[in-house]
Amino acid sequence: MDPKAKRTALRGITYGLYIIGTKDNEGVNGFAGNFLTQTSFEPPLVAIAVKEGTRSQKQIAESGVFSVNILESGQKDMVTAFFKSLQPEGNTLAGYEFYTEETGCPIFKDALSFFECKVVDKVEKGDHYIYVGEVINAGVHREGDPLTMKETGFYYGG
Repeated sequence: MDPKAKRTALRGITYGLYIIGTKDNEGVNGFAGNFLTQTSFEPPLVAIAVKEGTRSQKQIAESGVFSVNILESGQKDMVTAFFKSLQPEGNTLAGYEFYTEETGCPIFKDALSFFECKVVDKVEKGDHYIYVGEVINAGVHREGDPLTMKETGFYYGG
């Protein structure tokens, strides 16, 4: 297989760019994620791939929960702040205010909307682990167009 053709073809998959909230006994965390898709209407299920061995992956494995924050078009700076490891300062991560609801994972006030998930299945293969989450809570802060990978000019995958 031609590696360049493979990379180009796989980068043709369209993605959003989200802040995924996680937690464990030591606190909360958030990371920029894009491997996310809805997999079922009833029950409402999503699948997310998380890089194996990261703090966030370990937190999801331990807690069995995560949140997904849908960002608005133009919030490239916000998502970029979550490309690195973070420590909470009060009720902020990377300077962005959050609160918690059902799962205890961060929900960001600046996000368009959010949903929270309870892990119901997992696949631990490859360099990313896939977690299937049942949506147990959701909310909308405001209307708007979601941020996409294409808009940012970032590439992840391939």
